[in-house]
Amino acid sequence: MTGLYERDKRSLSTLSNLRFFPQSITGGKGSFLIAEDGRRLLDFSASWGAASLGHSHPALAAAVAGALKDQAGASHLSTANLPAVELAEKLLALVPDRAAGRVWLGHSGSDANETVARAVLAATGRSRILSFKGAYHGGTSGSMAVSGHPVQQGVPKAAGLSLIPFPNGYRDGGDATAAQAALDHLRALLDGPVPPNEVAALFLEPIQSDGGMIVPPDGYFQEVEALCRRHGILIVADEVKVGLGRSGRFHAFEHLGIQPDIVVFGKGLGGGLPVSAAVGPEAIMNHGTAFSFQTVHGNPVCAAAAKAVLETIERDSLVEQAAEVGLHLKGLLERLQEKHALVGDVRGRGLAVGVELVTDRQTKEAAKTATALTVYRAFELGLILYYVGVSSNVLEFTPPLTLTKEEATAGVALLDQALTDVAAGRVDQKKVAAFAGW
Repeated sequence: MTGLYERDKRSLSTLSNLRFFPQSITGGKGSFLIAEDGRRLLDFSASWGAASLGHSHPALAAAVAGALKDQAGASHLSTANLPAVELAEKLLALVPDRAAGRVWLGHSGSDANETVARAVLAATGRSRILSFKGAYHGGTSGSMAVSGHPVQQGVPKAAGLSLIPFPNGYRDGGDATAAQAALDHLRALLDGPVPPNEVAALFLEPIQSDGGMIVPPDGYFQEVEALCRRHGILIVADEVKVGLGRSGRFHAFEHLGIQPDIVVFGKGLGGGLPVSAAVGPEAIMNHGTAFSFQTVHGNPVCAAAAKAVLETIERDSLVEQAAEVGLHLKGLLERLQEKHALVGDVRGRGLAVGVELVTDRQTKEAAKTATALTVYRAFELGLILYYVGVSSNVLEFTPPLTLTKEEATAGVALLDQALTDVAAGRVDQKKVAAFAGW
């Protein structure tokens, strides 16, 4: 019988593939996935953070079953449906007052960010957007157009887009130096080639995730916020991967000491189902009708799932658990840093953690090949994690919010072995040749 991975290759397009090893899954529960061969794989990715409650969570299953048992249509385009309204009301109660206007519901962070990018331009009459180098705001044409990740270099950018540096203390001379240089760049931009009264919005990630899990220096975004307020520039917080409790606070932007005008949710909002949301002022979100829609936007099944995710995070104190288990996880990883020369930096907040691998700690040269070998070997040992970063050398940890300290300890032990095997040259580079990753 042909294996599942081979069947996948023979039937599914590679246009949406981002593969790191021959992973084929038939089931899962909690923090574990079940491989086709029956192995239990500890999941430190949660499908890039989408499976926020882990796998097969009973609250999510009950919400979906209930919504399907008495289905209130399949859309909210031409009708109000109860689950969509309840989800919107819940989200409005969770965001800062300046963002608590109206809710747009979509399928992914990509379509949500694209919608916001279009809406801020149309509603303000301004023609420019600011975003950060290394930022990944989605995979649709419109969301890629306001992103700065090098993997999307061949995609046309928005005509009014300006990309600015995201301060990286590890690579830019320490937090204070990195923050000052980034602020100087932004101020010079607004004082010169980019008139601030033409800028509609600044898009930010509270932790730059796909850019390398980069945590901004303390105080940096407060300075950025002050500049934006001075010039009437809207602040859009892309919380798609690092929000909803993952950082150890409900909103990751809370760590920054700012209040965004628009908040974008995705990935973990649906617990594995396709649903996103953009929450912002009525003047922006109600700019027009039939402005950005797809037929099953706001469908009651995904909306019910999202509401269940939000309620479960609150009921089970998963924000606090993410903070506590994340601190434990980060501590374990910092011990690996002391043991393995490959580990250049450990950073993150809560259960959004990055481990940057380098060939030399002095030069900080990206260990791209070693990173690919590490995630491959970890998979062989029973641990799922992927890598990110503009140089594809940062191990990314976005496990389920339900991860326990015991599971974190077990996973880091597997990573320890993987790093040991890679450093000793025990992992054949031919194994990763078929997996391009980023």
